[in-house]
Amino acid sequence: MATTMDEHTQPLLSSAYVKKTPFLHSSAKWVLKIVIWGVFIFWVTIIFLFPTKPANELVGKLIDISSGTVFGITGIRDFFLVFSGPILIIAFLAVVYLLISHSWEHQHQHQLQKEKRTSKNPRIRLWTFPVLVDGPFGVVSAAEFIGILLFVAFIVWAVSAYTLENFSILAEFHLPTRLECCMMLELYGLHFGLMGLFCLAYLFLPIARGSVLLRLVDIPFEHATKYHVWLGHLTLFLFTLHGLLYITAWTMEGRLLQEILDWEETGIAIIPGAISLLAGLLMWVTSLSPVRKQYFELFFYTHQLYVVFVVFLAMHVGDSVFSMAAGGIFLFMLDRFLRFCQSRRTVDIISATCLPCGTVELVLSKPGNLQYNALSFIFLQVKEFSWLQWHPFSVSSSPLDGKYHLSILIKVLGKWTEKLRGIISNFCKEEQELSFQPHPKITASVEGPYGHQSPYHLMYENLVLVAGGIGISPFLAILSDILHSARENKTCLPTNILLLWAIKKSNELSLLSLVDVRSICPSFSDKLKIQIQIYVTRESEPPLEEGNIEKTVNSSVFPALRGREMSVLVGTGNNIWSGIYVILPVLGFVLFLGLLNSYYINPFGINTGWYTGLLFVLGMVASVVIFGGAVVGLWHLWESRISESEEFEDYQMKIGMMKHSNGSMEHNESNHESLVSTSTIQYGCRPDFKGMFGSISESWGQVDVGVIVCGPPTLEASVAKECRSHNIRRRSHHPIFHFNSHSFDL
Repeated sequence: MATTMDEHTQPLLSSAYVKKTPFLHSSAKWVLKIVIWGVFIFWVTIIFLFPTKPANELVGKLIDISSGTVFGITGIRDFFLVFSGPILIIAFLAVVYLLISHSWEHQHQHQLQKEKRTSKNPRIRLWTFPVLVDGPFGVVSAAEFIGILLFVAFIVWAVSAYTLENFSILAEFHLPTRLECCMMLELYGLHFGLMGLFCLAYLFLPIARGSVLLRLVDIPFEHATKYHVWLGHLTLFLFTLHGLLYITAWTMEGRLLQEILDWEETGIAIIPGAISLLAGLLMWVTSLSPVRKQYFELFFYTHQLYVVFVVFLAMHVGDSVFSMAAGGIFLFMLDRFLRFCQSRRTVDIISATCLPCGTVELVLSKPGNLQYNALSFIFLQVKEFSWLQWHPFSVSSSPLDGKYHLSILIKVLGKWTEKLRGIISNFCKEEQELSFQPHPKITASVEGPYGHQSPYHLMYENLVLVAGGIGISPFLAILSDILHSARENKTCLPTNILLLWAIKKSNELSLLSLVDVRSICPSFSDKLKIQIQIYVTRESEPPLEEGNIEKTVNSSVFPALRGREMSVLVGTGNNIWSGIYVILPVLGFVLFLGLLNSYYINPFGINTGWYTGLLFVLGMVASVVIFGGAVVGLWHLWESRISESEEFEDYQMKIGMMKHSNGSMEHNESNHESLVSTSTIQYGCRPDFKGMFGSISESWGQVDVGVIVCGPPTLEASVAKECRSHNIRRRSHHPIFHFNSHSFDL
């Protein structure tokens, strides 16, 4: 989803100017891959083996080496180089990898898609083969299952290694049984806390929405969110055990209050640790599924306590120990600051449409050089409702629908969405009195768009799209994207597309009419084989007005050709600017630590743990704001310059932007071919996935089939179960089903 311009209007900062031969391009990528994998394996191995004495000795030698070199002089002390250095080095290498990849792959996108789809024999892929479909983890792929097993193995291994170490330590002392028990509890508490820090090193990586690391492995944020959830449960479980074991030991020794209230100048500060743990527990409890779904606002607001959690954790353990997990936290802070800068811009809602099924379509203005893929999403904030709440929505428009806008669909599911629809409905009633300008009463801020690095729905020659209710949104974008590509006679398009859509009531059928087939590709059936099967579960027969389905769209309000646009300051945007934004603050942080140690900490003998931890966090913040802010300022100036040049070009395309919103208002009744009219609609029943996948297996033959699901967890589980079942029992002439989820649950 990198930001580029057309070939003839490439800016100087575009990586498309970097031209390499296929051999050099391929060689450079392989070298980078090998180096990245080497650094990653080193990092994981050090963490995994750290509970053993040989690994401890190795880490000590590495620290001694770094302390006598330029690294030690610049202030990268103790554990920072060993535990945080590798992930920051990987981020640097990922920037280079993405730059050289995009410079060539953007020009040969269709060739690459063709190469990926021309394998003679379909094969199972770890990322798309569901292993677990029921249980607390939801749908888990084979690759994710391997990751879970590795973390379980690490915990079991670490507990075993630390148990042996604890008994060997106790053997050196001859203590009474009670004191021996207390000492054992404290040793276990120490080691559980250390294991929690190792998990914390990974915790913030999946929630950096525009992270260069997620883009490197092409895992979008909505997929990575569940990894943060899993790691959050594990991390806080370990930290809770850490606190409980110490509390139990101190209670047995009769010095609980003394320990908690004693704020020592050196070593571990207990009060900051207690505050950090309390903040973590509040976040943990309110993030549990029953609480989060019932009281989302409570979950959202308490989750902002992560700032308290991190700051007081650093004060609790000091700078050296905290630096073990600082790499991932620093990358998250970079992403968070960039999101803050992007969301400062007010974005105009250039069209808002009320649909009778309880859905609102918003069309937002965006700059032409901010590109996205069909399976992208944005975070939306409406300041009239809340200054803190952000809600994620799938983009329902294709990037080919218009260069200067994108659309989202919002279904009324809670108080926030109910307020939004209420305001827009009131505007609809007063529509005739409104001028042809954005209405000032709704002020939107946007973060994103985020999504896959490449349009992975085009990697499959055969597609099965399964949607539940409003889950049709991303598939409208996919269908529009494919229809546009078919009109332009592009190659490497899916040849078989089956859309299965389960809805509660027939008034939701109007959502399909948002894809204006007549203006995109009127004769799509001559070029594409698209089958749409719709299941209306809560109606036993079609309504009398079924023939007027496409005319059920209400009026649209405050339309405008182009208003205040979304900012291009997004981590998934321009590869060069986003790369500079990662590299410069990291180098600035290293410089800050060097100056801090050389001119303050070492000369004045500062060794107070909680104070050095606080200084470390303040250094992270200062580096992000100062160095990251400088890059953001230059990036913004570049954006303004590009936007000004666009004012003199492509005016007809800007006019064409309104075609989508006007189409959603009118949805011309004379469409001689539309998605609804070519659909098979069944009432009073649900999809029979077992029968459908069996039929596909017999009719489509030995091919790879991409299955993309967007809907509730039960729908995901049902589809994943059938994919797994058919892949395990498949015959040689049957297809392999590749399961992909596009559902997003905070």
